Amino acid sequence: MKKILIRIDNNMLIFKERKKLSNEYKSLLNTNVISCNELLFSDEYMLNSPKLVSQFLIEIARSNNINTVLIENASINELVVDVIKNNYFIKNLILKEDVPLTYKICEKLCKSNITSLNCYNLPEFMLEILDKHHILVESRSEILFASKFMKGNNLTSYSSLFYKITLHLTFPFSSEDEEDFITFIKINKYLKYIHVNHVARSDLENIVALLKKYNKKNIKIIINENIADLETIEYLKNYQKKHSKRARITFKINYSDEYLKENLIKQTNTNILKFCGLIIIFIITLSFGYVFYDNYVSMQKVTSIQKDLKKVIEIADMDAIVQEIVPPVIEDKPVPINEDIASLLKINPDVVGWLKVNNTNIDYPTVQAKDNTFYLTHNIYSEKDNNGWVFIDYRNNPQEINDNLIIYAHNRYYSGVMFGTLANTTKKSWYSKEENQIISYRTIYGTYQYKIFSVYKIYKTNDYIATDFVNAQAKEIFLNKIKDRSIYDFKVNLTSDDKILTLSTCADNNNRIVVHAVLINN
Repeated sequence: MKKILIRIDNNMLIFKERKKLSNEYKSLLNTNVISCNELLFSDEYMLNSPKLVSQFLIEIARSNNINTVLIENASINELVVDVIKNNYFIKNLILKEDVPLTYKICEKLCKSNITSLNCYNLPEFMLEILDKHHILVESRSEILFASKFMKGNNLTSYSSLFYKITLHLTFPFSSEDEEDFITFIKINKYLKYIHVNHVARSDLENIVALLKKYNKKNIKIIINENIADLETIEYLKNYQKKHSKRARITFKINYSDEYLKENLIKQTNTNILKFCGLIIIFIITLSFGYVFYDNYVSMQKVTSIQKDLKKVIEIADMDAIVQEIVPPVIEDKPVPINEDIASLLKINPDVVGWLKVNNTNIDYPTVQAKDNTFYLTHNIYSEKDNNGWVFIDYRNNPQEINDNLIIYAHNRYYSGVMFGTLANTTKKSWYSKEENQIISYRTIYGTYQYKIFSVYKIYKTNDYIATDFVNAQAKEIFLNKIKDRSIYDFKVNLTSDDKILTLSTCADNNNRIVVHAVLINN
């Protein structure tokens, strides 16, 4: 555990690692000390309570007109920067120890209120970053390359690190090389190739481990050494199979002429396999192209249907519709209806309602057939259509709200039509927003709002599509089961008197995406 002494000197706060405590401090049993001129904190306390320490230092800076911080020991640079970066009184930072600025501290300073930095040294690319964030830098020594890695790859600016596609590494790797390599892979977004001068196993394994740690993928490591040693070649092949599959890090080995002569047939077979692989990739690419084209056509078709439906709704003669379609009730008065839905009955008498789910593409009239298969292959015009349409379970009563109103549709994921965007409901950014938790369902005879209480993905099963229940106990067991499956607790209480809405679609061949919501008003 370190003790960090903070001393007030005019308009400056001085931070210093206190390695030897005076008897006065020792007698205080390692507690944090506050006096008029000095403060003493443990590094553990500063790490565990950064907001508290930061707020305290803001008050110290305000009451003493302090605008500068000096850090005497490089070992506490990062810790101190963490507790002063949000201090709007501190504008100047001095790093006293003759140690180059690290990228980690540079990142933190870019998010701070610091406008002036005095340090021993820093790489040119950090100077560019700090300048971009309007931080004036004063270096006490000449700005030089920090390592042979940076020099060998001419990494002098932030953009050169960010856009670099090809690296050249010279083994052995020093600790400075490794530190700068880590900084590089944190910044870079385009790296594809790494050339190494020869096979140094420990360095090579370290490079691969760092690439995997920082989630760098699709990297080819090219060994620029004519390798004849069978043991080394087998090592590289086995290492790639064992460690690089998931990260997709591959090796390109430059074989010696001697090795190629001895393994010519094997190499030829490998090339044939590669060629076959390219053909397979070509076929797969064509297949994906067809899928995307098919989904594009599907999206255009559904968009066209929706436009036509809108025109039908706009020109509908509602008096005629009421007379022809809606049966009379008490005192020969027509049943109250949603006119836009009723107007679609002339297109298709199977139209029963309209479903809308916020912040998805789901905003469609719903239909109902005599079974649950017809509208898997037909649209609202009863035409053959791979998109199908949004339909309610044939067992549901379209004029009354069952215990469980179930609505199905295809998951046209790539085009987003039908239930292609229902998968949005499984994302925290969607289901955590209250406005998205309300689903609207309108019939010809009423308007209903449902509040989501369960969202999940499940292996294909029929246990969630019961429409009615034999008694209250059976219904309560059912509600508890589907609520417990939810990936998120929506804090909704259910009773056996509640009526619910279920939306169901395929996630893939074997799984389903399911959303349940409870009726909250009619």
